[in-house]
Amino acid sequence: MSPATPHSRRRFVLGISGASGAAYSLRLLELLLLGGHEVHLVVSDYGRRLLAEESGVRLLELGQLLPKLAQRPDAEAIEARLVIHPNKDVGAVIASGSFLHDGMVVLPCSSASLGQLATGSGSNLLTRAAMVTLKERRTLIVCHREMPLSLIDIRNMEALALAGAVLCSPNPGFYLNPTTIDEIVDFVVGKVLDLLKVEHTLKTRWEEHEEEAHEL
Repeated sequence: MSPATPHSRRRFVLGISGASGAAYSLRLLELLLLGGHEVHLVVSDYGRRLLAEESGVRLLELGQLLPKLAQRPDAEAIEARLVIHPNKDVGAVIASGSFLHDGMVVLPCSSASLGQLATGSGSNLLTRAAMVTLKERRTLIVCHREMPLSLIDIRNMEALALAGAVLCSPNPGFYLNPTTIDEIVDFVVGKVLDLLKVEHTLKTRWEEHEEEAHEL
């Protein structure tokens, strides 16, 4: 992914809650930052536990979230585009409708966070930022990662869909014949980037598969 020019650089909000799937959120964060975009990150309490258990992240800082980026020559510039907000700070800028951004993603989204989003709960920064995103008619992508679904989950999804959110369950497709976990993760992250209208080079599209098939 090529760095964004000043005219194409955009601003996104990423929320991480406590469902399994840290690899998805960290890969999305990596690609947005590598693309030259500004990312405002908020992690719930259970999201912090998720990052620790699945990725060994103990501190919310670039060096632990994305150690490879922290070692790049342009690490200082990358870090300047990553803004990390405490989840308890409901007065942070991303909780204000006057804070302009190009979309918010909750990845992964637990059933508990799904319920809070569906009822407009603003008890923490993650849910308040999502609530504000909806009321301002901006893009909210909710990647609920739990299964099977209860009727409560289904009704919460319906409420969010009716309110304008995009429900994007992280279900990887296998028609591209992935051979590694990274390829499976990239398929899902590529779908999210498509919804954010962010250009990328990840293999996610059916036409790419068809082109390869015709070459055989």
